[in-house]
Amino acid sequence: MALWFCSPRFLVFLFILSALPIAYIISQERAKTDHHVFHYHSSGFFRECAKWDDQGRRFLVSFLEGGVGEIHVPQNYTRDVVLQEVTVVKDSDLTGNASNGIALDRPRNRLLVAVADVLGNRYSGLAAYDLSTWKRLFLTKLSGPGDEKSMADDVAVDADGNAYVTDVKGSKIWKVGVDGELLSTLTNPLFTPKEWYKSLLGLNGIVYHPDGYLIVIHTLSGNLFKIDLAKGDEVKLVEVAGGPLAFGDGLELISPTKLVVAAGNPSGRLVESTDGWETASVVAKFKGPMHRLATAATVKDGKVYLNHMFGMGYPRKTHALVEFVL
Repeated sequence: MALWFCSPRFLVFLFILSALPIAYIISQERAKTDHHVFHYHSSGFFRECAKWDDQGRRFLVSFLEGGVGEIHVPQNYTRDVVLQEVTVVKDSDLTGNASNGIALDRPRNRLLVAVADVLGNRYSGLAAYDLSTWKRLFLTKLSGPGDEKSMADDVAVDADGNAYVTDVKGSKIWKVGVDGELLSTLTNPLFTPKEWYKSLLGLNGIVYHPDGYLIVIHTLSGNLFKIDLAKGDEVKLVEVAGGPLAFGDGLELISPTKLVVAAGNPSGRLVESTDGWETASVVAKFKGPMHRLATAATVKDGKVYLNHMFGMGYPRKTHALVEFVL
């Protein structure tokens, strides 16, 4: 048996085995689609989150290796054009930490960035940058080496400029004031699933609803929660027909009654509620390039686009923002 592992037949077997996923990826990349895709060249392989900045006519993207980039979309853009990413934030104080979820706070002309030590879970923070100059406005430490392991994953901002940052490792939410002060930490027994392994990836995507509450998703359980800020941070489990929303990642509220959930398979789900997010239903699903892994959603000109984590190609990596056809 040992000799077989060194034989030419085994080497051929290994070659065929490795060629199968490569062939699948190539076929997926070459497949023609009816939906629109923004392609852009990047310096890195991993892009965690993307949000459209209408005023700046650009997508803002976060780097898993740390930093933020912008992708300008010119007025004369045509679909065959591959756009270019330009790095706008590379913060030396945060070297070794990932830039995860981002949130545009246009009333205060700033971008909020959840930062974390992805591999060691020894640091989590929230940074804010001016959208015009990219000067850092504040950096708030949420946890450090002396605290329990954590990983700041996503961020939402309310009408007053308060930020809410999810901890995907510890399943809690940090509240940060408009000037960067850490105000409180929200925990709740509902955030902890009965199955221990579902706690490995906890609270993830988060959005602020204009009626004054948060909607947040738990990745491995697929549970969706409503957190009423006006009722002492009351937490309720949203009953989702067609759920649970397992492996849910980034969220985007596209109207008061409609929510897009970026995920692995399918790439995206459209969830709708008619009772103020007491209950909800999955009303549409979208299957995109699964090998690229959808991680976030954003809206441009009334259309939803899914950010995908993985770039393809070398030395220039090509990333994709794929339209979720509703």
